[in-house]
Amino acid sequence: MNYLIEIKSILAQARQKAYAAINTAMVEAYWKIGERIVQEEQNGKDRAEYGKELIKSISKELTAEFGKGFSPRTIWEIRQFHLLFPDFQIVRTLSAQLTWSHFQRVFKVSNEKARMYYLQEAAAQTWSIRTLDRNISTLYYDRMLASDNKQLVQDEMHTNTKTLQSEDFIKNPMVLEFLNLPTNLSYTEAELEKALIDNLQAFILELGKGFAFVSRQEHIRTETADFYIDLVFYNFLLKCFVIIELKTDKLTHQDIGQLDMYVRMYDDLKRQHDDNPTIGLLLCTETDKVVAKYSVLNESKQLFASKYIHYLPSEEELVREIELQKRLFEQQHEK
Repeated sequence: MNYLIEIKSILAQARQKAYAAINTAMVEAYWKIGERIVQEEQNGKDRAEYGKELIKSISKELTAEFGKGFSPRTIWEIRQFHLLFPDFQIVRTLSAQLTWSHFQRVFKVSNEKARMYYLQEAAAQTWSIRTLDRNISTLYYDRMLASDNKQLVQDEMHTNTKTLQSEDFIKNPMVLEFLNLPTNLSYTEAELEKALIDNLQAFILELGKGFAFVSRQEHIRTETADFYIDLVFYNFLLKCFVIIELKTDKLTHQDIGQLDMYVRMYDDLKRQHDDNPTIGLLLCTETDKVVAKYSVLNESKQLFASKYIHYLPSEEELVREIELQKRLFEQQHEK
């Protein structure tokens, strides 16, 4: 069986080289784009205003030709990348071991020495993005400087460290967007979950109560993470977005908190000034029980009770529909 071990090793090494090549090309391209943006800004008379319009214009052109991944915020970050790391050789060296996401995470670290420390340590110790996030948020650099017992601080950090895997990089939605590949391909849902969402989408639209389909697996990006909302609808009678998350395991407080977070994020990013507050719906399907729960944040409780409830399916209706579809799915797969 030694030949199989060798074959697997050859494939693993080839994949690693491919990941490294894509990553290096991506980081170097962003640095060069940032350099060109800064050069162009310097030609403007009113640099502040010219810079804002320039970023919008670049975002629009790149999105039209190259697809997702070039929002105004991303273009601003690319510009910031060049300003914070003007030495291309340093960037080139680090890009062989770090992803674009690693660089993004240190943009808000104001201390230049701390920025470089975090990146160099992340490269040397193969920190995952989550580990880098944690170490920045817990002021690891400052604690190392201030501590008399540095080993103790290091040991505590290593206990919570997750290392970067090559698979993590290729599944990164920003990499997929850079390559103009569908971002949701790397987040394939379980067969049951997919079937339930398929039927749930049809069920909501068949209610005939003002629902219009908006998107599925909608990608929402924050400064530190990427999220995918299962279903998004707009109800033109209620003038609000309705977002739906489906879980195939037990309901937890974390799931409820995540839904509330999605509602706030959607209000911040998508809601127009004349829209009503976004409503979230969480569906959890366990082996013998289904739970449906609307997310009603404090500021919209009365509105929900007086108006929304007349147009939205009740939690009982949703539970019955999910249970029905679960039974049908199980019967089909028993054959």
